[in-house]
Amino acid sequence: ARESLLFLHFYSWKGIAGCCAKTTIAPLDRVKILLQAHNHHYKHLGVFSTLCAVPKKEGYLGLYKGNGAMMIRIFPYGAIQFMAFDQYKKVIKKQLGISGHVHQLMAGSMAGITAVICTYPLDMVRVRLAFQVKGEHKYMGIIHAFKMIYTKEGGFPGFYRGLMPTVVGMAPYAGFSFFTFGTLKSIGLAQAPNLLGRPSLDNPDVLVLKTHVNLLCGGIAGAIAQTISYPLDVTRRRMQLGAVLPDSDKCLTMVQTLKYVYQQHGIRRGLYRGLSLNYIRCIPSQAVAFTTYELMKQFLHLN
Repeated sequence: ARESLLFLHFYSWKGIAGCCAKTTIAPLDRVKILLQAHNHHYKHLGVFSTLCAVPKKEGYLGLYKGNGAMMIRIFPYGAIQFMAFDQYKKVIKKQLGISGHVHQLMAGSMAGITAVICTYPLDMVRVRLAFQVKGEHKYMGIIHAFKMIYTKEGGFPGFYRGLMPTVVGMAPYAGFSFFTFGTLKSIGLAQAPNLLGRPSLDNPDVLVLKTHVNLLCGGIAGAIAQTISYPLDVTRRRMQLGAVLPDSDKCLTMVQTLKYVYQQHGIRRGLYRGLSLNYIRCIPSQAVAFTTYELMKQFLHLN
């Protein structure tokens, strides 16, 4: 019970910190969504030109469309992912007898999928709000978007359009993220324990990475995972937008959407459009997330 209360306290503060961080990078999130789905107002522009064009067309608050739904989503998402990761690790090790890096890969993938499924409707609403441009509003806010999607798009299943590429993409993203971090941590402590490691705060017999090394390994893990899974993120966004897009009839399934984006826009301007923004957004985020996770393990005496 004490451990659960500590986790709840930790994720409350982590959620507040996450809200501040997400609000800071919200303009990058908005631009990424506009570019991924080739919004007709900005489809001929690049990253920085879109960042400049949005305030001119929609005002500076236009850079923050959809941020409210993201704020609501942050609290449950982070808590579910990291708590599920620890639980899945225990189950996989106990039931399947698997340990080591494969163990972390499997647990990370399953934890990411669990968190995404639980919070997916909020992500759907966020994307719909972020994609609409001033003067063409279909949704007046979060509650109105929920009502419209529910009534116009088949009820509850309407909130899960694009879930398949999300789940397929989350498996390599979360899996390779945890796998890469765990591998770098093991190699670092094995090859240069005195340079990169220090005794754990809760158990001096256990070596952990120094904070700056943790940040570096978390950032590298995030970059690799993002690169591998990004085309599926583009696919997810297009499917989530559904009827909002003029070519929605060509993006009904995951495979159909991948083929359509590749045929129409190619790899760089299609499947990987906006990836540079994802690096700016996610590398620092993953670095801080893994470092916080390692510190909390020590604080909760889990080493």
